[in-house]
Order: sequence, then structure tokens, then C-alpha cells
Amino acid sequence: MHVLSKMIYLIGDFCHRVMKETETLIVGASISGLATAACLKKRGVDYTIIEKEARIASPWHNHYERLHLHTNKGLSNLPFKKFDKEIPRYPARLEVIKYLEAYAKAFEIQPIFNTRAESVKRVSDYWITETVREKIKSRFLVLATGCYAKPKLYQVKGIETFTGNVLHSCRYKTGRDFAGQNVLVIGFGNSACEIAIDLYEHGAMPAMSVRSPVNIIPRDFLGFPVLRMAVLLSKLPGRLADLISAPLLNMVIGDITKLGLQKMPYGAFEQIQKDRKIPVLDIGIVKHIRKGRIRMYENIDYVEGHMVHFTDGEKGKFDSIIAAIGYYTDFAEFVQTDKERAEDLKSQSDRQKYFGKDGLYSCGFWIGPTGVIREISLDAQRIARHISEHEKSPFVG
Repeated sequence: MHVLSKMIYLIGDFCHRVMKETETLIVGASISGLATAACLKKRGVDYTIIEKEARIASPWHNHYERLHLHTNKGLSNLPFKKFDKEIPRYPARLEVIKYLEAYAKAFEIQPIFNTRAESVKRVSDYWITETVREKIKSRFLVLATGCYAKPKLYQVKGIETFTGNVLHSCRYKTGRDFAGQNVLVIGFGNSACEIAIDLYEHGAMPAMSVRSPVNIIPRDFLGFPVLRMAVLLSKLPGRLADLISAPLLNMVIGDITKLGLQKMPYGAFEQIQKDRKIPVLDIGIVKHIRKGRIRMYENIDYVEGHMVHFTDGEKGKFDSIIAAIGYYTDFAEFVQTDKERAEDLKSQSDRQKYFGKDGLYSCGFWIGPTGVIREISLDAQRIARHISEHEKSPFVG
């Protein structure tokens, strides 16, 4: 009876993992995957979209409560569908989720949920993607797994001795959980700054440990979203764009060294082009620092119990530490390909070099000066156009 049960299980497992065929496979059903699916549908291209979680836009469901888009909705629309007029200029997290759900419904996008891509490899003229359910054979493959899948680990001497709570920002939900506490936020990216503001608004005493020089740009100027100006300047060399925008930054932001911050040796546009990192969009952090509501510290030297010692000799006692230090972009780990392409997939250092080579695309990993979501929309349309042009002909990457 035991042998029979095992045979039945093996037969069932084999049936579940039979080869499925599709013209294009999209891996991931958040913003990038949904945008790509809609663009392919508009062009009449057959596709399948898989998602490792049980719902679309899972990262947005898991983000902290206060989160708003830092880019205005006019630059954050996905192809063919705008945000509703009643939505504010900078949509909140729940408004983004509602928009994405309506987007999927409008374009009849039906992901296969709870389906994680375990490995992807090139076999002859096709991509074979192995999931927990089945193998999927596709001519084209779009990786839309996102930049924020795997949180970076924070390590510093003595962190294991800290007697309070230590968590990565991906686990942070609301400042209500830290009311009355002295909280140290490590990092000075957009999430770190919004979390520090949220902590203050909920009665915590936040401080920030800034590990490296930064650029800060205003989100708005005279009621006008600054990123609209960035669209115009984005075609210029980074250094020239920074030179043109410098007077505005000096007038609105001022000398950030007076805030206890180090200024990067080059400006925001050059930072994006050179480092592929987004500068801080000021949503109020500068005002809070100036008013003394958020204290600034240098990099951490070591931790000893509740006491955190900083590299300049200062020290402070904290109840909690929130490491807002970013994520690994590691989607290439499950793609079995040559070493050179794997490294390029990880770094995305050359956007054009591997676009569509052997039918492989990535969407949502490119950092540009006009906002990640706008770049996703542009990439999704480029990918769909490229696939539709090669769909009926022998593929040449």
C-alpha cells in the first residue's frame, strides 16, 4: 500500500510539472509585470504571467502604512490608464494598490499565483522556467521581479549585543509601534527619511545615522513638481543638468552641511547616471532636521548594549534600531546564463547591451532621473514593441 501511494504521488507530481508553452513569460505581477502584460495585450501578443505570492502588487501590501509615491501621479501612470482625478498628486500606498487592482481588471490580467520561478535556463531557442507547479517553455522571457525582493543585512561590531529591537525597514509598519522610544534610523534614502518623519509624527524621538554623502532635491517648487523639470533636463549630460539646476537647489534646500550631512562631490543627475541611485526627494525631512525634531549622527562605529557609538566619538542610547539600508537586486540568481550576462543583469550597468538578446528582457530595474515608475512604463512599451516585431520572425537579439 505504501509503494502504491508513492507511485500515485510521483505520477501526480509529474502531471503537475508537465511542460507548458507560451509565447512570452512574465515573472512577477507587481507594477513592472502588470505594465508589460498590458502592453503585450494591446499588441495581441500571447503571454503568461506568474507571481510567487497570492496577490498582485504584493510589495505594496507589505510596505509601511505612511508610504506615498514620491513622484507625482502624472509621472506615475502605467500605460493606457491614468490615476483617477480625485486621487491626490502624490498617491498613498492604499491608493496605489487600488489603482493596480483596477489596472489588472481593466486589461484582464490574470496571473498564476503562488508560483515561484525556481530556475530559468536557455535551451535551444527557448527559455525553460521551472516553477513549483510546472515547467514553462517560452520564446521570450521578461524578468519583472523588482529591485526590492531581498533586504540587505546590516552588520556592525557589537550589533548582537543590542538589547533593544533591531529590524530592517521592510518590517517597519508604523510609528505607533515606537511611540515614546528613542529610535535610530540607519540610512538616508527616501524610505529612511519618510520613516523618520513617521516616527516623529507618532510620538517617537527619531535620530538618523548617515553613512555616506547625499544629494537632496525638493519634491516641489512653487507648487510645481520638480520631476517635471527633470524630464526636460534628463536628456542632458548629468554634470550639465546639475549645473543648470544648482541655483534652484541652493535657494530651496541650502547648505546641507549645516544639517550635519555631507554633500556628494557631484549633483543629483550625475549621481543617477553614475551610481544608479536615487537622490533624496525632500518631503519635509530638511524642515524637521532644522527644527531639531530629528537628530543627525555619523556612521556607527560599534554597539554596546543600548549604547550606540559613532565614528566621530559621539554616542547615544536607543530603544530600537531600524536599518533602512536597501535591498539586493539578485533576480539573476535563478537565471542560468553566462557569467558576463549574469553580472550585467545584476548591475543593469548597460541598459541597451542585453535588451532582448535571445529573447530576454528585464523591466523595473533601471534607475532614471524622472522616476522609477515612469521608466517602468517606458520599458514595458519598448519590450512589448520589440517582442511584437520579432514574434512572427526568426529572432535576432
